[in-house]
Amino acid sequence: MNLEVYLKRIGFNGAPQQDLATLQSLQRCHLEHIAFENFDVLFGRRVTLDPEDAYAKMVTGGRGGWCYEMNGLFLWALESIGFRVMPMTGAMLRAQRGPSAIGSHLVLTVELEQPYLVDVGLGDGPTEPILLKEGSYGYHLGRLRLERLSDGWWRVHKEAPIFSLSYDFQYQRADWDMLTEKCHWQQTSPDSLFVQNALCVKQVPGTVIALLGRALKTAYQGEVRTQLVNSAAEYIDLLEGKFGLELPQAADLWPEIVSRHKALFGS
Repeated sequence: MNLEVYLKRIGFNGAPQQDLATLQSLQRCHLEHIAFENFDVLFGRRVTLDPEDAYAKMVTGGRGGWCYEMNGLFLWALESIGFRVMPMTGAMLRAQRGPSAIGSHLVLTVELEQPYLVDVGLGDGPTEPILLKEGSYGYHLGRLRLERLSDGWWRVHKEAPIFSLSYDFQYQRADWDMLTEKCHWQQTSPDSLFVQNALCVKQVPGTVIALLGRALKTAYQGEVRTQLVNSAAEYIDLLEGKFGLELPQAADLWPEIVSRHKALFGS
């Protein structure tokens, strides 16, 4: 793995320093150049927590990835620069799902003069580090609130036009066995949302674009525009034009995408 090649992939210019300004720029660049997507799950290709696999896929191969890959690659890049980074076990929607959610997300903290929550694995999350301190923080899509729970976990309350959700994390080094087990479940279980749905999300300055099944959503200044994709050809063109993904084989997923949309929305 080559740090200079990664930095070129994300459009980062200059010499990275171990400071907040560099961290902010790296996070923003990563999110604007690498899409959150789960197509390998739908193609039946195994996804791992190995950063070398993520590098080969997203840097060399020009693809995107989901949270384990996105934050795993970013963890490697930050440590290569010299940042002190701690990977943490996350739990998407633990408030609703309980213990079964543990391990469903990988999230990072970076230690500067104070610890910062860093997450490039949400798709529509903040584009900058968030100080790890209870409180409410604004970002380009809405508000984010950090809450310290009584059981030792932290909760991120995220309000955004595309996704409105919360996730929890433990401020301690990640349980890799738990993450590995959940990563396997999320790409193999018929109950997994990543097995059931095609998802692709990318940040552009001030805007989030998301292809959720056959619905293309654009969020900007608190408003969301939605349009339906009408054909496999249009779907492939959008993946390349909007998300930078050359995936002609995704056309094979189109019948299932249409079927899923009908099951959820009736049309």
